[in-house]
Amino acid sequence: LMVEIPQRSYPILVADGLLANAQMLRAQLRPHIRGSQVAIITNDVVGPLYLDQVMAALDGLQVDVLHMRDGEGAKTLATYEQAMDFLLGARHNRSTSLIALGGGVVGDLCGFVASTFQRGVDFIQIPTTLLAQVDSSIGGKTGVNTNQGKNLIGSFYQPKLVISDINFLRSLPFREIICGYGEILKHALISDKKFYKYLDINILKILSLKSPFIEKAIYISCKIKKRVVEK
Repeated sequence: LMVEIPQRSYPILVADGLLANAQMLRAQLRPHIRGSQVAIITNDVVGPLYLDQVMAALDGLQVDVLHMRDGEGAKTLATYEQAMDFLLGARHNRSTSLIALGGGVVGDLCGFVASTFQRGVDFIQIPTTLLAQVDSSIGGKTGVNTNQGKNLIGSFYQPKLVISDINFLRSLPFREIICGYGEILKHALISDKKFYKYLDINILKILSLKSPFIEKAIYISCKIKKRVVEK
């Protein structure tokens, strides 16, 4: 899918097993990385599972990795400051690219960092939860929480690329699949009666991540979200 926004259009890729193929992942990532520096922001749950696969596609570049804590409690100004200090300490410049490898918390934090570091650098979303794949990775909403509320400090800043690999979902607790399905269902209820019927008929196949049902559910949900963003 292409999100068509003036001067900031970007593709959303929905695939199964893309990260397992370093050559294919490299072919998708490298055209969207304009400099020789990359910073990956991930967390201490996702990193051990998938970081090596992303690193294999970035050989030949300066790649630095920041591991933030897992969970909503890490989406704070303190983590934002930590990320800024990390990038400056590693001497990243205006041509650097950030990669968010994780769920919605990682994506929101990384996007906010990208929007403000050196007054704005490129970033790529690699969402690893179903909810992030169909919602927070699309549309450019970034930010952090404060004691006064959620997402009260942030910006709208679009990624250069979104890669949603179905294989990520197989490592998730079932509760996370349910949360993501709820978001997909919400998209269908608001915008697409035919899609809602498809979800209702195939709910068990989608929740068990059966192909091609889960791919279709994500693709159509992203298509609905894309239309909202383009407006």
